[in-house]
Order: sequence, then C-alpha cells, then structure tokens
Amino acid sequence: MSANVCILTTVHPRSDTRIFVKEATALAADGTSEVLMLVQDGLGSVRDSAHGVNVVDVGWPPRNRLARMTLGSWRMWRNVRAAQPAVAHFHDPELIPVGLALKLSGVRVIYDVHEDVPAQILDKYWIPVRLRQPIAWAVGALEWVAARFFDAIVPAEPKVAERFPACKTVVVQNFPLLTEFATANPLPYADRPPAFAYVGGMTVLRGAREMIQAVGLVPETSKCRVELAGGFAPADLQDELEQVFGWARVRFHGWASRSDVAKILGGVRGGLVVLHPIRNYLDAYPVKMFEYMAAGLPVIASDFPLWRKIIEGAGCGLLVNPRDPKAIADAMQWILSNPDQARTMGERGRRAVEETYNWDHEARKLIRLYETLLPNDHRVSQQ
Repeated sequence: MSANVCILTTVHPRSDTRIFVKEATALAADGTSEVLMLVQDGLGSVRDSAHGVNVVDVGWPPRNRLARMTLGSWRMWRNVRAAQPAVAHFHDPELIPVGLALKLSGVRVIYDVHEDVPAQILDKYWIPVRLRQPIAWAVGALEWVAARFFDAIVPAEPKVAERFPACKTVVVQNFPLLTEFATANPLPYADRPPAFAYVGGMTVLRGAREMIQAVGLVPETSKCRVELAGGFAPADLQDELEQVFGWARVRFHGWASRSDVAKILGGVRGGLVVLHPIRNYLDAYPVKMFEYMAAGLPVIASDFPLWRKIIEGAGCGLLVNPRDPKAIADAMQWILSNPDQARTMGERGRRAVEETYNWDHEARKLIRLYETLLPNDHRVSQQ
C-alpha cells in the first residue's frame, strides 16, 4: 500500500484524537494528500476508511518499552520505505532515529511534538529518579540536533515551539472540533443532574485524588457526583483511590469513545481540570479544558497564569488551587448554587471556542505547511 503522506506512531492508538481524528482526517479531506497511517496495535489494516485514511497495522504491540522502541521502530522504517511517501509525519520521540534515516533517504520529514518531552521525563513515575535528569537532557539534545535536519516541526503548544528553530516550526494546537460536542438535542442546563466531569488520563499529578476528595466535601444534600472517563496511571492507582473519602460519589466510565464523551459532557454541570503546578502543565493548553468549553460547560481549572488569562478572558469558569480539595469543592458548590450564572459561563466558553480555540483554524495551518512540503507531482488533485 502506498501514499504520498505517511503518518507514523508506535505509541498512540489508531483512533488518537490529534493524530487520526484531526490531522490525518483533515489532510485527507483537503484532497491534496493520499494519507497512510502506520500503527502497531494488532487490530489489522483498514483500507479506505470512512475518513479517507488508510490504516496499516505493522504488528502486535511489543510487551515492553525497549522492544517497542527497537522492534517498533524497525517495523515503521520497513513499512515507510515500502510506501515510498514524499512526506513522513511521525508523532513519538522514540521515532526520531527513524525520522533521521528517512530524511537521509530523501523523504521529507515532520516531527509532531505533542508535549515538552524533557520536562515530561522528569515526572515519569516508571523512570528511576536518579536517571530522570540525565535522560531528559539526552532526549532534549537529540531533539535539538534532529530538528536541524527535519523539514518541519509541528508542536502542539507555543511553549514547546520555543525549543525548536522558528524558521521551520508551525504550531498546530489541539483545539476541539466545532461539531464534536454540539449535540442536536442537548439536555437543558437547568435539568441536568448535579454532576461534574473529568475526561482523560488520571494520575496523581493531574489531580485525581483532589477531585475525589472534593466531591466528598460537597454537602450531601446537593447529591453531587463526579463522572470520570479515562484510565488510571499507574493502573493500581484506581485501587488506592477507591479507598479515598468521596469515591462513593464517583461514577467511573473507563475509556470512552468520542461520542460517549460528548454524551457525558452533555449531561453535567461543569468540567474539572485541576492539574498540579508542575513545569509540564504550567504553560500547557489542556485539551480537556477546551473540550469542556466546546460543550458549553463552565470550567473549574487550576489557577495558573496562562489558564487565568484564558478563563478570565472568556469569562467561562472558576480558578482554584488544585492542591486544595476544599477550594475545588467550594467551586463545585458555587456552580450548583448559581445555575443561571454557570450556564452563562458555559455559553461564553462555547463562544470563545467558536471564535478562537477551534480545530478549523489549526487545520488550515497544517494544510498550508503540507502545501509547501509536497512537490506538485505528489499532490492529489481535489475532486
């Protein structure tokens, strides 16, 4: 199977929102690119999916990280070489060596940087503490050198972009699709149960414990609960948090499809994004916050300078100390006690997404980048 654009990931699922739902689909819909997405999940290859993206499964995922970084990289290299694309667009730092090899073979290469990887390494629970700083430094150095060879860098956030050459860097932020959270017949805000949602990965540093403690502190007369959709990392964190006061008022959905996430957000009073103030979060644009805004929900968010600018600028939520469960509980109670003002906050957030924080703007930047990288004889004429 061949294509003029190959999108590579050894880590993310084929349904990944940024990689598949947004970027690959936008490139295919534009009509200038034949898109081939390479994954390793053992679920099989799919040709001509409904989104116009051909998915190639290069094999079952390896059982450990070392095997994924070696065997997985070799699989990607072999399959991309067989496809002979004009552009290879990869999404995982472990594929940097593959990207360099492809560049040397004449393929134009894009490195899509989802996060500040060196900063992220400093908080990886599975890396021994004494090794985190040296590994972070080494990965940062590798990224710096490799970026000088790659044709383009596509960071997901402006702060991450500062680490790469400005002349070849195009920031494509992970803002929500305008249509994804706009349901046809939404439940009127005043009729919704007294519930709040958190969607995404659940870790200690993402405020999992504080959210559960907070809902336990909201007066029982409110019948407040929290809807959690996502997965715990590490997995045994769930067992630990099930013992926390407040868990009885939690409904855990596990990983949910995009349509199920929209249903969850369409049936609650607000969204929670109470990440801890670590380096990798302070300057981040959290996807979930903008998804809550797109769903018309008031947001309860960590009081970081960047987030304060967004929330206060749009007038769409409340800011709290993320390490203070009582402060989070007070914000939840305020939203429940002031439904008209809370609904207005949600409407302002939705309007901010429609005007500024939406994927349509970002997709145009990605497509313009591809127009500069794809030779004319490799473009697909739009029908």
